[in-house]
Amino acid sequence: MEIRNYNLSDESQVIDLWVKCDLARPWNDPKKDIERKLKIDPDLFLVGVLNSKIIGTVMGGYEGHRGWINYLAIDPSQQRKGYGKIMMKEIEEKLKAKGAPKINIQIRSTNKFVINFYKSINYRIDDVISMGKRLIEDERYRK
Repeated sequence: MEIRNYNLSDESQVIDLWVKCDLARPWNDPKKDIERKLKIDPDLFLVGVLNSKIIGTVMGGYEGHRGWINYLAIDPSQQRKGYGKIMMKEIEEKLKAKGAPKINIQIRSTNKFVINFYKSINYRIDDVISMGKRLIEDERYRK
């Protein structure tokens, strides 16, 4: 798998992958998420390519205090082959190079598969509560 920065021509493959991996939600328009990401740290938006097809994505962010991970996705047909671990190692190195001392990840509490994946690469559950407040309402995204 080759890991490279996201290109504008990747949009449809990336969104299709996110839908396939059940990451697209009605309240998060993936096109808007991509547009926003390209304005801030576009070098932290990576895709994994195998046989000319995007099989993986990961978005990283760093605001000066913590690194963040969003949209880690590996095509279901390519899962359990080490690609997720490789994508995470790459984004971790990029965040560390920017000075991020720690990475935080938000995972739906019901997503045991993903929780176990992150545990397998040495992430631990922190004793915190994640809270959010929507500042901009996107149009409802329909898959």
